[in-house]
Amino acid sequence: MSILPSPADPGPFVAWLRGVAPYIHAFRGKTFVVAFPGELVIAGGLNALVHDISLLTAMGLRIVVVHGARPQVEEQLRLRGAPAHFGPTGIRITDSVALECLKEASGEIRLDLEAAFSQGLPNTPMAYSAMRVVSGNLVVARPLGVIGGIDYAQTGLVRKVDTEAIRFILNSGGIVSLSPLGYSPTGEALNLTMEDVAVATAVALDAEKLIFIDQEVGIPAEDGSLLREISEADAESILARDYLAHELRFTLKHMLKACQNGVARAHLVPFGIDGSLLLELFLHDGVGTMLVEETLDLVREATPEDVGGLLALLRPLEEDGTLVRRDRALIEREIGNFTVVEHDGVIFGCAALYPFATERIGEMACLAVAKNVQSQGDGERLLKRIEQRARAAGLDHLFVLTTRAQHWFLKRGFVQADVDALPGERKKLYNWQRMSQIFIKAL
Repeated sequence: MSILPSPADPGPFVAWLRGVAPYIHAFRGKTFVVAFPGELVIAGGLNALVHDISLLTAMGLRIVVVHGARPQVEEQLRLRGAPAHFGPTGIRITDSVALECLKEASGEIRLDLEAAFSQGLPNTPMAYSAMRVVSGNLVVARPLGVIGGIDYAQTGLVRKVDTEAIRFILNSGGIVSLSPLGYSPTGEALNLTMEDVAVATAVALDAEKLIFIDQEVGIPAEDGSLLREISEADAESILARDYLAHELRFTLKHMLKACQNGVARAHLVPFGIDGSLLLELFLHDGVGTMLVEETLDLVREATPEDVGGLLALLRPLEEDGTLVRRDRALIEREIGNFTVVEHDGVIFGCAALYPFATERIGEMACLAVAKNVQSQGDGERLLKRIEQRARAAGLDHLFVLTTRAQHWFLKRGFVQADVDALPGERKKLYNWQRMSQIFIKAL
């Protein structure tokens, strides 16, 4: 099936592209750490992931890739007839044989990754890409040591990440590739977990996002339903209730650690969905689970920095006649009247309050919610916030003028009125050509 827009109906494609533009603007220049396990390689998902990462890099994102190699190490041990050893917490005890297996497995994945980024065939997502991927001794590690009487041998923990070298590569337009191997000052190679490398790198670089691409679809609630967004407090509660499988619990612990140490967002997305990395970043609700310090949906008063976002939100509704057109200068002058709904730094809804203090009544105007997130309650939350602002201003009633949303307001306690119910100054400005219906609500 072609991904190109149909010549007969390009509208959906154009609408989609315009819809993702705010995310592209918000993400440009930001650092993302993307970590994937060896299972993704076995499942044949490496090429598709490389295509998506290349696309993100072309959009101006700075990407560090961290790969795992657990199943590849297991296969190498099996071929050698060597047993695998693990401690009580599931951490591998890395003897000399296991370390050699890791070196071989990691080297193979690294070569496959570099080959995938080197593609440039016409009529593929990699055409004209010219991606440069750089790896090396960028992670300093220390031995895990003896814990509970168990010597973990060549298993280690990240001690330091060479942020100066990584930033130089990223600033030069390259992609950084890190393996689950670190190097000690004594010249030893140490086995690290993919999760430890990814978290340490994201924290050291002050990354905007840490994204784990995994077999799991995300973090489930106790009833099995998928949690799309959780806060740090939610994550702590989930870990305390201890209902997750060991591997998922391990991942969530690392996601939480990253956010607690300054990473803005941590995501868990499934590699079983084609393009899950893009879907998670460019869809409002994503396809996996996002962990944040607080929930991302924020209702707040607008600031001058929001003018561009407001214009982008209002223009389509002005063009189809739903709203009266307002130019940039007017919105800039009246920015203090606006309330916005923001999700992950992008404005998805707005409304404005214009008080008429003498009559103790206010007008709610410019109520707008982006089409791709309608029916998710943002309009309701904006109305409640405007009502709170009106009450705080000493107003007793709220009115709206609408040509399209009569039933929506009736369901929320408004009653229809005529033009004479408007305050004197607003009555003079009533547009008899639009013939907007008037609805009033007692506060």
